[in-house]
Amino acid sequence: MNTVIQSKINKLMTELPAGVVYLSKWLADNGYSYDLQKAYRKSNWLKSIGSGAMIRPGDSVGYLGALYALQEYAKMSVHPGGKTALALSGRSHYLEMGARKATVFGALKEELPAWFAKYNWDVEIAYHTTSMLPPEMGLVDYNVSNFSIKISGAPRAMMECLYLAEEHTDLKECYELMEGLNNLVPQKVEALLKQCSSVKVKRLFLYFADKAGHTWFKYVKTDDIDLGKGKRSLVKNGIYIPKYQITVPDIS
Repeated sequence: MNTVIQSKINKLMTELPAGVVYLSKWLADNGYSYDLQKAYRKSNWLKSIGSGAMIRPGDSVGYLGALYALQEYAKMSVHPGGKTALALSGRSHYLEMGARKATVFGALKEELPAWFAKYNWDVEIAYHTTSMLPPEMGLVDYNVSNFSIKISGAPRAMMECLYLAEEHTDLKECYELMEGLNNLVPQKVEALLKQCSSVKVKRLFLYFADKAGHTWFKYVKTDDIDLGKGKRSLVKNGIYIPKYQITVPDIS
């Protein structure tokens, strides 16, 4: 490898974090041609993990390092959400990572690239796309060793849990998660609820927060939050909550 190529790869290895996926298109757009990338792979400086994606040989790259590439290089909105985000932020003992599962959300019609979907990340990726909330709203930074990614903050993560909840056990677990969220910022909660397009999620969120008796809930102004019209039944043979016009399982 000549001096110029050696110098460029040294610059690349210095400037880009270890533990993440590198995308061929982004590298090409930033001065590392496809021919140069081929030379790097041939010299074992980079290793392909699928079409358009590479890692450093010997590097341990998990799904969070792959999400870093999608967020940072591909400018996608995919992010850890739901129970996974709550667990990462230390707000939940429901560690889906321990069960080798991670919940990831993306914007409606936002598809994961083939290299991500086919690669073995040692966790099961449960991927969901939705337009329930604006893609960038309610996300927070999460540090992973020498890089950081965006994950759902607690209020958004809770709404994502409720979005996915269908069965009695799911809703009971969601309420238990809500009980642990005792220090949310009411203004942030209110802003998310105003932008949320799911009546089911909004009604459940408010009911669970109300039932949990959180102090912050008293400061959430619900007058401008559209809760839709009419009664909604989420389970059969449940309990009807007149204040929120929903029928829910008995979680007492």
